[in-house]
Amino acid sequence: MENSEGVKIESTVVTEEPLISALDIALFVVIITVAYFWYFKRDKQSSSSEKKPYTIQPSSLGSIEQTSNSSFIKKLKSTGRSLVVFYGSQTGTAEEFAGRIAKEGARYKMKGMVADPEECDTADLVETKEIQKSLAIFCIATYGEGDPTDNAMDFYEWLQNGDADLEGLNYAVFGLGNKTYEHYNEIAIYIDQRLEELGATRVHEIGLGDDDANIEDDFVSWKEKLWESVCSHYGIEETGEESNIRQYKLVDCSGVLPERIFSGEISRLKSYENQRFPFDVKNPYLSKIAVNRELHKSGDRSCMHIEFDIDGSKMRYDTGDHVAVYPKNSSELVDKIGELLNADLDAVFSLLNTDEESSKKHPFPCPCTYRTALTYYLDITSNPRTHIMKELIEYASDPKDQEKLKLMASSTPEGKKEFHEWILRDNRNIVHILEDLPSVKPDLDHLCELLPRLQCRYYSISSSPKVYPKSIHITAVLVNYTTPTNRVNKGVATNLLAQLIPTNDELPQPTIPIYIRRSQFRLPPKSQTPIIMIGPGTGLAPFRGFIQERDYARKEGREIGEMVLYFGCRKKDEDFIYENELQEYVANGTLTKLHLAFSRDQPEKKYVTHLLEQNADELWNIIGEKSGHLYVCGDARSMAKDVHSIIVKVVMEKGQMTNSQALNYVKKMEQQKRYSADVWS
Repeated sequence: MENSEGVKIESTVVTEEPLISALDIALFVVIITVAYFWYFKRDKQSSSSEKKPYTIQPSSLGSIEQTSNSSFIKKLKSTGRSLVVFYGSQTGTAEEFAGRIAKEGARYKMKGMVADPEECDTADLVETKEIQKSLAIFCIATYGEGDPTDNAMDFYEWLQNGDADLEGLNYAVFGLGNKTYEHYNEIAIYIDQRLEELGATRVHEIGLGDDDANIEDDFVSWKEKLWESVCSHYGIEETGEESNIRQYKLVDCSGVLPERIFSGEISRLKSYENQRFPFDVKNPYLSKIAVNRELHKSGDRSCMHIEFDIDGSKMRYDTGDHVAVYPKNSSELVDKIGELLNADLDAVFSLLNTDEESSKKHPFPCPCTYRTALTYYLDITSNPRTHIMKELIEYASDPKDQEKLKLMASSTPEGKKEFHEWILRDNRNIVHILEDLPSVKPDLDHLCELLPRLQCRYYSISSSPKVYPKSIHITAVLVNYTTPTNRVNKGVATNLLAQLIPTNDELPQPTIPIYIRRSQFRLPPKSQTPIIMIGPGTGLAPFRGFIQERDYARKEGREIGEMVLYFGCRKKDEDFIYENELQEYVANGTLTKLHLAFSRDQPEKKYVTHLLEQNADELWNIIGEKSGHLYVCGDARSMAKDVHSIIVKVVMEKGQMTNSQALNYVKKMEQQKRYSADVWS
């Protein structure tokens, strides 16, 4: 375009005595070309940065860490290693499991390293045969609707599209999934099968972890059998040496200048003071809370309608997307840890990886204070896994406490039972453990190494950008519950949000870091397509955005299809959220039908699934005769499964199909994005 304009300019300015010479024009074209390529290269880099996964690589003293050499084979060879453990992780669990396997390799004379497939040239897998007794292990999570995690996407596509000869590659796969979802461990299963198809040798059968049950138990059981297979395959024996070796070493940073110390930033130092677009998982936007109001009319529960101000941020979202909120732990719990361990929480420190070849130099942004680490970077409210029990043993001075920890860290039936009852059933977090085992006094820096990262929380966006381009709305239930030990556990994100109440314009408004995560939960391309929405409780959230968008189209004079909503809650006069809005949409014709189920307003409980069964003709008319779309949002464990069964039954009866034909019909709807689910367990 620039060149063609240059030619045009040249033709129009040429006269008998040209003012611009051929050399001037040539120089002009060169400059424009260089500028063109520079601009689009920068734009491409900016776009790709938005798509990068959650891999935190904070740097020592706040400088930006340089990406290490992508050849993991060179690292293996240069450091005398034979074990590499890849992870595909969205929340950090797969990465944690990978680290534990690599650490245990030392017990079997296999020095290991952890590798992020996004940072590696996975084509180098063909060269692992050059390393004696080499082994590649893959800890892979399945995410969303049967998708690979962000950091495993390139590897997954390489396997799909490539035909590399992987003969000589020895491998094993452990999958992380959730049985309440339809595509349970789909990615791990595919990788396991595909590696074999490409000629690799499976050293141990695939392990499938179920996060809906006890994924820690699944992992530990698989790992023990894995090492048995490894010993048999390579003809080696366990050395018997314990693997409780620190991965990070403590560095005293008391002399570091205050401006070089992290104070809660996710990746870039001072990123909240100096905000830069684009905003993503590693660079969230510090959004003001514009609105925070209660939706429940009465009762002892709370549901909040919250609006995040994104005016001026250049952030864009689509109806059906999710917003990620970065929470922080309560100061009460953080102070309690400091008190229990008699630690100075304001001491400045850094944890530096003892493996100099690792691309991950720190477990979280360093240097920082212990207070910052426990507040912003570490998960102190979830149930610790068994490996943490094992690491705490050495810090127990009371033999009884020591024996209890040893039992829970073991893989015996008695140990598993004790861990399940004392940790999982009684819902103890690390604070509760330190309270109930008073002789356990771990070094605070070691505890910071052991605890998993605090993860952002995702919420379905309950607004349409057509109506609210400068704000993002969410609908969130406040999480508070009493445990069997009579402690009150509080949701990390919702309890923080409940405190962020906007004040008058004269005072600074409360803020919180957010970013937008794209979703496939989308309205049909044509506004005339009829849709059915099933969303009890806060499952209504994305459908509020759907309805707003269709109402906007109607007001513009466009034809809109039927919109049928199934909503349920406990009591009409207590938790019927957005009641006035919904009734208004019914009155103006945007919402064709509103089916309501109030489960506790009558002696027999009534749910949206009961209403679906009663309206089989309406369901089939829209999804069968009119090829409409069906959407489900809410609980995956029971509601979404029940809805799926009802839909299959309706297709069988009204479509006059066999069970097999009906299942195929519904499956085809899912493939065509005519049956979409946004669910959680």
